[in-house]
Amino acid sequence: MQNKEKLIIFDTTLRDGEQSAGASMTANQKVAVAKQLEKLGVDVIEAGFPISSPGDMDAVKQVAASIKHSKVCALARANDADVDAAIESISAAALPRLHTFIATSPIHMKKKLAKEPTEVLACAVAAVRRARAKVEDVEFSMEDAGRSELDFLCQITEATIAAGATTINIPDTVGYTVPDEFAALVRALIEKVPNSHKAIFSVHCHNDLGLAVANSLAALQVGARQVECTINGIGERAGNAALEEVVMAVHTRGEKFPCHTNINRAEIVATSRLVAQVSGISVQSNKAIVGVNAFAHESGIHQDGVLKQRDTYEIMRAEDVGWESNRICLGKLSGRRAFKDHMKGLGYELDRKELDVAFTKFKQLADSQREIRDAQLVELVSSG
Repeated sequence: MQNKEKLIIFDTTLRDGEQSAGASMTANQKVAVAKQLEKLGVDVIEAGFPISSPGDMDAVKQVAASIKHSKVCALARANDADVDAAIESISAAALPRLHTFIATSPIHMKKKLAKEPTEVLACAVAAVRRARAKVEDVEFSMEDAGRSELDFLCQITEATIAAGATTINIPDTVGYTVPDEFAALVRALIEKVPNSHKAIFSVHCHNDLGLAVANSLAALQVGARQVECTINGIGERAGNAALEEVVMAVHTRGEKFPCHTNINRAEIVATSRLVAQVSGISVQSNKAIVGVNAFAHESGIHQDGVLKQRDTYEIMRAEDVGWESNRICLGKLSGRRAFKDHMKGLGYELDRKELDVAFTKFKQLADSQREIRDAQLVELVSSG
């Protein structure tokens, strides 16, 4: 960790994650998740979009009053009413942040905002100034930066930093870019904007092409020092970069990244489970890090390797992210070594002959059903 810079983990589960279809959360649920995110060690918790509804305003206020160690952030479009609502919502926060944004891509400016680039620039600067008058920590985002023109991004970045933005966020809002392309964009902004050294550069990547985590990691290698992400990767459409994947990639492949996080990795699984419960969005079995199969082995070849030397097939320890242990699953692809070890765990020390008989019966059973219970294995061995 020596000489490595701090990577700020900005969690937007309560804002962008809640935009997942059907994932609306009550104020009490948001507070519960926020407290777990604080326990996880998240640096910034984006609690919501206060102007969107009275309920969300109340939820952000409750989160702001409940969290003491993480920053609490509220989102606002680049207009006076949104900014004022966001300021009000985080007034009780120990460490408040205001996050304002406006679209910068030609298609968004023309078709959605019906504004010229000069108008968009003026709105961005005015919003940052208005926010900075009341809040020290102000983040500015260029919505759809991945499809924006570089010269305009440079112009608006320079102007908003001059207006007081302390963090500049570069979103791949529609998940359009690929890693080398996105990294080149981030690098160009940092290198071309004269006052870039006065702000932290952040990225917010969506997963429409399945590249949110890859794009985020590529950005870290060229100077981004904040990643915006969600637990379990939930979020609008195909979701956001998954916090657990970003954090564990940076930790596991530390030689590839000039930064480190302060995340308490042992709380990852507990946080994942809480978010799945509250949001109603279950975690797929093969989801990296937090899926139930992430540290499970059924193939005999893999089981034999793991039982002999764990890191033959595991690049992380299950316990380090909050699982009790890895799992050796018995099925039709399992080998004799795993079967023998499992039976030993059930209290049966089998000699070679007993093992041969029992393993043959086990394979026959495994061919006919997907899941084999311990009670069946005991019966199988006891029957001789």
